[in-house]
Amino acid sequence: MARSPSLLFLLSLGLCCCGIQGQKDMMTAKFRDSKITHPQLRQRLELECMPVDKDSGVSWIRQDKDGTLHFIVFISTLSRTTFQGNRETSTRFEATKDSRTSRLVVKSFSEQDQGNYFCLINSNQVLYFSTRLPVFLPVRTTKAPTTTAPTTQSSITKTEPCLKTPAPETSKEKGLNFSCDIFIWVPLACGCLLLLIALMITIMLCQKTRRRRCRCKRVGEADVAPDFPKKPPANGKPNRKPGVPNRYM
Repeated sequence: MARSPSLLFLLSLGLCCCGIQGQKDMMTAKFRDSKITHPQLRQRLELECMPVDKDSGVSWIRQDKDGTLHFIVFISTLSRTTFQGNRETSTRFEATKDSRTSRLVVKSFSEQDQGNYFCLINSNQVLYFSTRLPVFLPVRTTKAPTTTAPTTQSSITKTEPCLKTPAPETSKEKGLNFSCDIFIWVPLACGCLLLLIALMITIMLCQKTRRRRCRCKRVGEADVAPDFPKKPPANGKPNRKPGVPNRYM
């Protein structure tokens, strides 16, 4: 409509200049349903502003997050609506007015409809603004995902191969350690084996020499001639030690 640019200019001046704001009866913008605190997506939302003067037109505006003003609708004293683009109807909004109340309906609330809503009237070349009505979607709190510990031992064994994957560096280190172990343990094992073989050979040789010595002793004893019997004494009596004379007894 032709009045829209000039009206937006007046609205911006009214928000910036505190002396323009004010009214005998303070207008209040609020949700028509008092239970609503935050709108929902695709919800039919109804706002109302009161009290308003029946002899003055009422306008609705929206201030977005960046502070930019957006004209929504102007309702004349004859309850004729003029939306943005000088249109009588809108696919997004509906507006009505009676003697004391003005209503604005958002047919299907979306993210682009968020902002601070005001209603205002122009009486005796003075703009009167209502209180600010913040209309924003509820803040969504993202919950951290909770991880539950496995309850059975089978689940633990199944998940361990997937969770614990060796890094390429550690695998290389293990390969080097394995090669070093081969160079150390193989010669050591061979040396131990040779010592064991030498020990077994030594034991066997000792047993053979021991058997030979025993056989030689037995053969020497058999070859020695037996002692000849001793000759009897010449007088035919056995040799006896001289006894002690009886006189000395």
